[in-house]
Amino acid sequence: MRVAAAVSGGMDSLLALVALIEEGHEVMAVHGLFLESSKEQEQAVAGLRQSCDALGVPFHALDLRREFRERVVQPFREAYAAGLTPNPCAVCNPSVKFGIFYDRCRELGADTIATGHYVKTGEVPGMGLMPLRGADLSKDQSYFLSLVPRERLLSAIFPLADVYKKDTLAKLRERGLEPPIPSESQDVCFVPDDDYQSFLQQLGTMPKGGPIVLRDGTRVGSHKGLWRHTQGQRRGLGVAWSEALYVLDKDVEANALIVGPKSELPSGGCVVREPNLFSDTSTWPEVVEIRTRYRQAGKPGRWEFSKDRLVLTFIEPHSRPTPGQVAALYTEDGVLLAGGVIEQAL
Repeated sequence: MRVAAAVSGGMDSLLALVALIEEGHEVMAVHGLFLESSKEQEQAVAGLRQSCDALGVPFHALDLRREFRERVVQPFREAYAAGLTPNPCAVCNPSVKFGIFYDRCRELGADTIATGHYVKTGEVPGMGLMPLRGADLSKDQSYFLSLVPRERLLSAIFPLADVYKKDTLAKLRERGLEPPIPSESQDVCFVPDDDYQSFLQQLGTMPKGGPIVLRDGTRVGSHKGLWRHTQGQRRGLGVAWSEALYVLDKDVEANALIVGPKSELPSGGCVVREPNLFSDTSTWPEVVEIRTRYRQAGKPGRWEFSKDRLVLTFIEPHSRPTPGQVAALYTEDGVLLAGGVIEQAL
């Protein structure tokens, strides 16, 4: 089987490439150009060519900048303008990395792709081949892959399934290799300095401000744009009140930011649109672990379908899910059952 190893220039994907070679696969290395030209990008490409020459594998660079803008950057802005808080990494994986990038690798002659994600696949009784949490739970990336269509995700190879992040650089150096880009990537790769507000304003005109109100409609202040705020936020509201206030919700139609005290913050669950299923729901347990943020332990809850929506109910009230973010469902032993975009908190 001929495998296209997706290489970014970082240590994880480089180690994945090395692991494939050592396992005896016929390998090519493929780098996706997603961002506008920069010194770091030039450094990554030059360093990867040098590493691939030393390893004796062919190297390809694919220019996917237009597709990345259309499929990731523009929807990112549109989601914020609609009052959502999007997760661009989770969107990028199905639409770009396991979408157009995957397709272009197949055109180069690859049978499948391999990536440096910390995630596993394995046989699960009664379910067949399924995605699983990676061995390094502190770096597990199954959450970000939960929107990738089942067939594409399960056909891929994940050489770092049993690797721990703390060991990655040492494993490369044992083999005489250094990653071209040694630093970790920032939260959103295309937003300079993680300043998403300035970035969004550069992309175009964003919605204007409006009232800040309590649940009962009492006006307590003004906001400068719903897109500047997210559920659970406390700081930066600019409201003087008898107790600390938090963002509870957004009324996009009225352009109103709804706030309340901490006691009103816990949520009973959420509604998920367009759920991406990895097994038939007849194989799911009644109680699942629900993860609504990447850096968050799963919380037990129940599920049910309502038309094309997945309604998730926490066993105990939990921190408020954020519309636009991803909800991922797991069994208690780490089998990824489904993922989808949060439409509303309950």
